[in-house]
Amino acid sequence: MTDYHPELARGRFIPRLKQRDWSVALLQRVQQRPPRTPDDLVIEEVAEQGARLRIYRPKSQIGTAPALFWIHGGGYIQGSPIQDEGFAIAVARQLNITVASVRYRLAPKHPNPAAIEDAYAGLRWLFAHAAERDIDPTRIAVGGASAGGGLAAGLVLYAHDKGEVRPAFQLLRYPMLDDRTVLRDLDDRKARLWTAQNNRYGWTAYLGQQPGSDGVSEYSAPARRENLSGLPPAWIGVGTLDLFHDEDVEYARRLTEAGVPVSFTTVPGAFHGFDAILFGKTRVVTEFQRTQIEALRHGLGVAGRS
Repeated sequence: MTDYHPELARGRFIPRLKQRDWSVALLQRVQQRPPRTPDDLVIEEVAEQGARLRIYRPKSQIGTAPALFWIHGGGYIQGSPIQDEGFAIAVARQLNITVASVRYRLAPKHPNPAAIEDAYAGLRWLFAHAAERDIDPTRIAVGGASAGGGLAAGLVLYAHDKGEVRPAFQLLRYPMLDDRTVLRDLDDRKARLWTAQNNRYGWTAYLGQQPGSDGVSEYSAPARRENLSGLPPAWIGVGTLDLFHDEDVEYARRLTEAGVPVSFTTVPGAFHGFDAILFGKTRVVTEFQRTQIEALRHGLGVAGRS
């Protein structure tokens, strides 16, 4: 196993906390307070037609532009759009596009398929209201981080099969794709924020059954999908110390074999969620975010602003 990236070396001191029923229930009750809305953006909450969205739009946007439909992480058991507010604002500003971040029901109270149903309702709403919000419906990307990345991949599959809306691009940041990872004998001693134990807990809560067992939906665990052809181009990024590294590498390989254009970014010595805490001003995190924004710029065909 590789060592920590030099700029992430302090990560070795992050406690390996275990997810439990009581701690998850407590975290779900904690409401993150949104920061002050920047002067150059309009941020609004939408709750209608089964969709719950936090929408970010630059005041400088003129005319029709693309959009990013974003799904937050949290192991399917915690989190909200507020935790990714910094990224949403950066994308909206630098690409001069709308970002719509979905609120979805969390496990274990709301197991699969609640999250994918909420995400699809939000995505359909965005497409249905694209014209009135100056969004180009042919250039809407779907993206997410961690469990949100897994939901994004599953949502793209679901949308493909339903045939009602067609995302143009998928941005998958260290996505949680395969429940069968819990069956593997992994050396996770250097894993941080999301360990093998947490992975089993999260998948069990989300699926409502034992992970790795028969009958798990491919929309819940996209790595189970056999035919990946016909999907939109993808960017996938993950660290080498991330518990999801191997499943993400394999998914990228299978997408490529199915004829889907894939750009894959590996961050040596990076653990799960390394860009979300403590290390935001390091060059490795700055470059990781820049890579994602550039992937969106290319995937959506926008000039944006630097």
